[in-house]
Amino acid sequence: MNPSEDSLRDLRQKMVKLQLESRDIKDKRVLDVFEKVPRHKFVGPKLYQDAYSDFPLPIGKGQTISQPYIVALMVQLLDVKKDDTVLEIGAGSGYETAILAELAGKVFSVERIESLAKDALKALWELMYKNFQIKVGDGSLGWPEFAPFNKIIISASAEKAPEVLLSQLNKGGRLVMPVGSRFTQTLVVIKKDVFGNITEKNICGCTFVPLIGKYGWQETTSTS
Repeated sequence: MNPSEDSLRDLRQKMVKLQLESRDIKDKRVLDVFEKVPRHKFVGPKLYQDAYSDFPLPIGKGQTISQPYIVALMVQLLDVKKDDTVLEIGAGSGYETAILAELAGKVFSVERIESLAKDALKALWELMYKNFQIKVGDGSLGWPEFAPFNKIIISASAEKAPEVLLSQLNKGGRLVMPVGSRFTQTLVVIKKDVFGNITEKNICGCTFVPLIGKYGWQETTSTS
């Protein structure tokens, strides 16, 4: 039997208090949004009981929904404003897309795997989100038709930030992503100042699925 909506809401509130507030997530807007968005709607009924636990969950095709803390940390580092246009690389389950849609003016998300994009769209539409678009494609190419973006968040790892994505970042904007080897990475914040100069700050160690694409890693295993 699946947990009730009341019990899931309680689990969500505990997640915010124990996993986010007790660590270094202090941005009230971010905390409020994580308490609002029903993460269980993005993982499927079989995983409802684990939806608010402090670990990643499988979403199919060899992909995962990241632990709540790392999503919150990346979003807090992104410093999303109400009128920002955000590019998300790796829609995955659509959960992070929902978080961003709550905080930003518009979200453009690229997902490589068509079945995941369809599931994400379904979940987001059921929750009545409208200020977003998802397309299926190579995330390492970004979405040049809607560039420049105020903020870019990449939920997959590469050896370095692709130049094509940096070129789509607006002056005064920032990009958050994991950078490193295929197996271990460092979460970094990249800022572009008003003159177009780039600075990079290392935040913490992390482990993400690889960014597969022209300017990322080459696919070496099946996603079936």
